[in-house]
Amino acid sequence: MCGRFAQFNSREAYLETLNTSPGDMIYDPEPIRCYNVCPGMKVLLLSERHDQLHLDPVFWGYKPEWWDKPPLINARGETAATGRMFKSLWNRGRAVIPADGWYEWKKEGNKKQPYFIYHKAKRPLFFAAIGKEPYDKEHDREGFVIVTASSNKGMVDIHDRRPLVISANRVREWLNRETTSEQAQEIARDAALPECDFTWHPVSKRVGNPYNQGAELVKMINDPEV
Repeated sequence: MCGRFAQFNSREAYLETLNTSPGDMIYDPEPIRCYNVCPGMKVLLLSERHDQLHLDPVFWGYKPEWWDKPPLINARGETAATGRMFKSLWNRGRAVIPADGWYEWKKEGNKKQPYFIYHKAKRPLFFAAIGKEPYDKEHDREGFVIVTASSNKGMVDIHDRRPLVISANRVREWLNRETTSEQAQEIARDAALPECDFTWHPVSKRVGNPYNQGAELVKMINDPEV
């Protein structure tokens, strides 16, 4: 987790959910319509610069110069604040990804079935993210990663990790540069939406192909293999 998610609502819908002033940001009512966001794509990332919110297209993945492996796409919330790889990003590069849900593959033997996981009330979600600032400048392979948490209470049947989804009323605090590392850890622990706020259903295996897009990818199928 997390290797696929959906960002298909409009910028306006995401910002309205935050119930906060976007500063000089231009509202855009057109849906984004990205139903199959994959690592390596540029994703709309919400961050705060000069006390104002900004949405920037940012590379999903993080590969510093000394890293000789493929770009990382996730960071464990339990260790990101203190580990060598992500400590500086946690302190100075906190952001959120406005999203509508994410995909996980349930495995049973040699069978795999994708599921779409989303809020029970179909509300926009805000994934905790950390990355290389400033986000309005392009950094070669140094974009962002999604912060993850452990799963439980049923969701673990799908996958043992999930995105750390921050409640809308704590997003600005998470983004604020004045928020300390310790305070951000408290937000990650105390302001994350619980598993009981989510539901999920099986979807087409077509989501496994990054070239496939479209609303049909998030629709429930009636004959899951698992």
